[in-house]
Amino acid sequence: RHALVTGAAGAIGSAMARELVRRDPLVRLTLVDVALERARSLASELGGDHLALTWDLAQPASLSDAFADLVRERQSPDVLVNCAGVMEIKSFVGTSWELGERLLAIDLSSPLRLMSLATPSMLARGTGTIVNVSSMAGVTPLRGCTYYGAAKAGLAMASEIAALELAPRGVHVVTVYPGPVRSELERRARAQATQGVL
Repeated sequence: RHALVTGAAGAIGSAMARELVRRDPLVRLTLVDVALERARSLASELGGDHLALTWDLAQPASLSDAFADLVRERQSPDVLVNCAGVMEIKSFVGTSWELGERLLAIDLSSPLRLMSLATPSMLARGTGTIVNVSSMAGVTPLRGCTYYGAAKAGLAMASEIAALELAPRGVHVVTVYPGPVRSELERRARAQATQGVL
């Protein structure tokens, strides 16, 4: 099998990558992360036929070509894990539109785009798995998380609907709602929160 994991160098993404290998030692992983060297280190640690890449998830329109290149090189993924994410603790009025757009692109638009790219081949095979990592911030209002919360809520709803639609056709969609997890994202968010929501 081929599994594509975004945010693979992070705390949750790397844990998922390790679990995929534990469950299927022959799985081929494509590990996507902005921290390319850490993704390469993880690929080396896991052994096997694993590839580390950096894609610009802030530019969802660029993913079509990147995904096509991946399919030509390694085949379409049997498993898609949308784990990459960014979080900023800022008030709504303190968040520039440019930053808000970036958060929505990375946390919502790019996961949906990757789903749209990966699903057709899964449906053609009659099997596949998509794991979308949302957040408790998508179901619980948190000060300073307007755009992050909106993105995670949107991803969660889209994921839950996709699960209903795709299950009868053999594609399993799982939505994950983590709370705080010890990670760079969590440490940065806590540091921002201690400064107050500006």
